[in-house]
Amino acid sequence: MASTSRTRTGRGRGRGSGSSSLPPPPSTLPLIIEEFFIVVYEDPLVKKALPKKFADYLDGQEPAKVYLRAAECGPRLWTVEVLFDGQGRMYLDKGWENFAIAHGVDFGCYVHFKYEGDDVLTVKVFDGTMCRRYYYSDDEDTDDESDDDVKPCIHPL
Repeated sequence: MASTSRTRTGRGRGRGSGSSSLPPPPSTLPLIIEEFFIVVYEDPLVKKALPKKFADYLDGQEPAKVYLRAAECGPRLWTVEVLFDGQGRMYLDKGWENFAIAHGVDFGCYVHFKYEGDDVLTVKVFDGTMCRRYYYSDDEDTDDESDDDVKPCIHPL
């Protein structure tokens, strides 16, 4: 049987080409914050702080409200007012409670946000076991609904 030992030649590790294929250091990359999550440690229905880095990313274009869309839960956008505290913190305020109730956000949930631009955030909710909750919507027409109407997405389980 032939020997299976090999010697390393250094190929495939950026040697020998004379040019570096390494990415630029992080400090020179543009700040792009498009995904983040929060962990619900406190009352899930009160205003929620978003990461300061995300608030910094929006610096100079702070919205008065954002629109939350639950991933795979139809086209409905939930309007949520945004507060800034003057110290660089951003909070989801009025409207968050309705979204949280409709999507079963509770203690121990992980809530993933993806910034889509135009003040829209797509949201995924993970329960305390780190498993994602999948929802579908039975809404046919969402234009006439008010944000005070809490119509939950339905868990298909």
